[in-house]
Amino acid sequence: MPTRHRDVLSATAGSQLTITKHPHGCLMVFPRPEWEKFREQVAKLPMSAQWWKRVFLGNAMDMELDGTGRVLISPELREAAGITRDTMLLGMGNHFELWDKATYDAKEAEALKGEVPEALKDFSF
Repeated sequence: MPTRHRDVLSATAGSQLTITKHPHGCLMVFPRPEWEKFREQVAKLPMSAQWWKRVFLGNAMDMELDGTGRVLISPELREAAGITRDTMLLGMGNHFELWDKATYDAKEAEALKGEVPEALKDFSF
């Protein structure tokens, strides 16, 4: 975990994280208090979303940052995200996304080649 995030995670989450699968092929890394909020939202989903409950809740693993700010991610979660060596950690507001770097680079390049989504057409940069 980059140094700039460690102190905040220590203060707000006691260095406790929950990591689970993301439908886009990366991992979501939540500080524990944010995970609890997300978990409650997912638990309220209707039966028609049962498989998404399984993806998010059934694959969630609780982790803790070690003294040097590292976290050991299970082989199952690394495999699910295709993480082999180099990674990208992106801050996404209330959680992080952890990507295999090559996968992220390819998906970002593809997104940048495409049309700007309708939701961003009137967005001011």
